[in-house]
Amino acid sequence: MDKALHIKTTNANGMLQLIISGKNRVQRHLLLILFCMVVLYYSPPDYIEPYETYNRLVIFFQMIVLAYSNMYFFVPRFLFRKKYLSYGVFVFSGMILTYYMHEAVCRFLKPGLLPYEDDSISFLTFSFMVMVLIVASAAVKLFQQWIADAQLIHDLDLAKTNAELEQLKNQINPHFLFNMLNNANVLIEDDPKKASQVLMKLSDLLRYQLYDSSRDKVLLTSEIHFLEDFLNLEKVRRDNFSFLVSKEGELSGVQVPPLLFISFVENAVKHNNDTAKLSYVNFFFDVRRTELFFKCINSKPAVKAVNKSGGLGLANIKRRLELLFPASHDLKIEDNSETYSVTLTLKL
Repeated sequence: MDKALHIKTTNANGMLQLIISGKNRVQRHLLLILFCMVVLYYSPPDYIEPYETYNRLVIFFQMIVLAYSNMYFFVPRFLFRKKYLSYGVFVFSGMILTYYMHEAVCRFLKPGLLPYEDDSISFLTFSFMVMVLIVASAAVKLFQQWIADAQLIHDLDLAKTNAELEQLKNQINPHFLFNMLNNANVLIEDDPKKASQVLMKLSDLLRYQLYDSSRDKVLLTSEIHFLEDFLNLEKVRRDNFSFLVSKEGELSGVQVPPLLFISFVENAVKHNNDTAKLSYVNFFFDVRRTELFFKCINSKPAVKAVNKSGGLGLANIKRRLELLFPASHDLKIEDNSETYSVTLTLKL
């Protein structure tokens, strides 16, 4: 059943590309000409030869002129520009002109008329046939234009989304750098050796941000290593701090958007500083078939610190998740009296 559905989808896409793709323009024209020839070939004769051949050549010429002038001149110039009155004038003029041309040809071919055949046709019947041809040719151009407009809107939305994602990712770098430089600045006077260690580890983190995080996707193992470096950096700065990293499942080869988890970990570190007791941050990664499970748990201080900075990190990551995984992520936040936890499930 899946195979049959795939074949149907492939055929539908092939037909769509035949109608709209510029690469298939020659094939479309040949199909139109072939269609007109087949219709004329299987229509019953009205005249003896060579008058019947003359008649069919004139009809073929009329069909081609009407179809192409409509598709490539009148529809783009009038219908696409919403000049409906002008387009209506063309349609009506086309009906009258082709009808009288048909009448003139009938008079010329009168000597070759077959017995018991009548080449007369009412203007209403003839106009209906012309209208069918005009509507069919206009429908092709309108459909092509609709597809082109839809593709343009899609490309604009994609460009806007990519620009917003790039802006959000760039916001992480100065935000993170600002925090770490503040840490180093505090340590310069109290413990210059530790300040030097902080700056060295910070250079490693920035190297990852400058080179690896510029890609659309990075290895999950590289992202976890980046988080470990970040927490080791925090451990240098704080004596009463510990962290745990747990990894389960087949993590090798899994790719994720860069800097996807740092905001959660950074937020956990920022809000768990406790001078009275040991504070911790534990995070877990587990790959289960086509799902990635991430959890970050941090302790909360007995006395909540006053946070004067805005909550840029979590707002940033929530927006990135909406753009990157609009219908394939689940984010849960639990704020208890002693712990704060974030659980994120992604469909890979």
